[in-house]
Amino acid sequence: MRHILILGAGLSSSYLIKYLLEHASHHNWTLTVADSNISLAQEKTNTHQSASAIALDVNDSYELAQHISEHDLVISLLPPSMHIQVAKTCIQYKKHLITASYVSEDMRHLHTDAIKAGIVLLNEIGLDPGIDHMSAMEIIHQIQESGGNIVSFKSYTGGLIAPEYDDNPWHYKFTWNPRNVVLAGQATASYIENNELKFIPTSRIFKQTEKITVDGHTYEGYANRDSLEYIKPYGLTAAKTVLRGTLRVNGFCESWNHLILLGLTDNSFAIKDSDSLTYRSWLSAFTPGTDIRQLEKRVCDFLKISIESEAFQKLKWLGLFENVSINMREGTPAQILQMLLQQKWKLQKGELDMIVMQHQFVYELNGKMATMESSLVVKGEDEKLTAMSKTVGLPMAIATKLLLTGKINTRGVQIPTTAEFYQPILKELKDYGILFH
Repeated sequence: MRHILILGAGLSSSYLIKYLLEHASHHNWTLTVADSNISLAQEKTNTHQSASAIALDVNDSYELAQHISEHDLVISLLPPSMHIQVAKTCIQYKKHLITASYVSEDMRHLHTDAIKAGIVLLNEIGLDPGIDHMSAMEIIHQIQESGGNIVSFKSYTGGLIAPEYDDNPWHYKFTWNPRNVVLAGQATASYIENNELKFIPTSRIFKQTEKITVDGHTYEGYANRDSLEYIKPYGLTAAKTVLRGTLRVNGFCESWNHLILLGLTDNSFAIKDSDSLTYRSWLSAFTPGTDIRQLEKRVCDFLKISIESEAFQKLKWLGLFENVSINMREGTPAQILQMLLQQKWKLQKGELDMIVMQHQFVYELNGKMATMESSLVVKGEDEKLTAMSKTVGLPMAIATKLLLTGKINTRGVQIPTTAEFYQPILKELKDYGILFH
């Protein structure tokens, strides 16, 4: 019998746990789902005979080590900053680790230790990063093996609301970690374009967008993080353009940039006694001028928009101008904004989300230039078995199966860019309707 430990029972865990429980009997697995919120863990295990739910404080290193030592493989859905302690403990007890998070420098430094321990620390095996790596690498290798040379590669992914449930002016609802959405774009983006190194500072990330058409719908894409670090792993050292980005519905980026300009996404300081403020007085504190009766005009003047504009109506719809008390004793602007957005952008019962991804290739083959677009659209099944949960959880679950059945032999710190990972995982994902066109 093999024992699997899942750390975290949040939004992205539903489909992962569902898959593992469906295969538990056949493969003789048991699951332990651990979360600081025991009710959340119990909800996900749902009294299944092959699963148990436990309350776990991952900051308790002794308790964490005890549980890791009792399992064969660990899946961490914790915030990225917590992965390192988990990874070091997995090395100590020689247990495989799977995460959907980006490889940090601290994680990368564990490569040699993981090899010595005979384990794999598999990262970036969710959606983006994850499915984007695998689906791109499958095509990149096909083009290269046919003698082609890739000149340009662009890749965009978005977690969105399905069009039939798009009922708010922002055209957006939360389908994954709200904190990551609020803090998006707070690092300079880097990429190459026509062999020139390019940077987009945080002040321009949501201004410098590109129109992307997928399945007849047009979106706007903005550059995401550091695209340069994937040039070598992707085998694109000869490419002139390499860019990875995020998709949003048209108009979102401009309006989100207004929140940034106002300072409402700042996570660098806490506001003491923020519960003594209303959203209106909070917004006034960030807007030039002092007459709170003229707040609407002050905001419009500062942002250079009109009070009749769609951009202003979006801010008003969020409730930023209302005299409603902030229910947070001490929070950063980003935390206060997140709390408000979680009320306004909540995926309601019966509503479906949608994942949209597109890879764009320009390549030279037999002396001629060619282009290819590979696109993915996936809709959720319900408000819990979301498209986000499905596309993040299934690759992790399938990788778990492959590891526990001896189908993956690579060790050390890895991301899924080789055929050993992407061939079996992409093949099985098609059975779940996750396929590219």
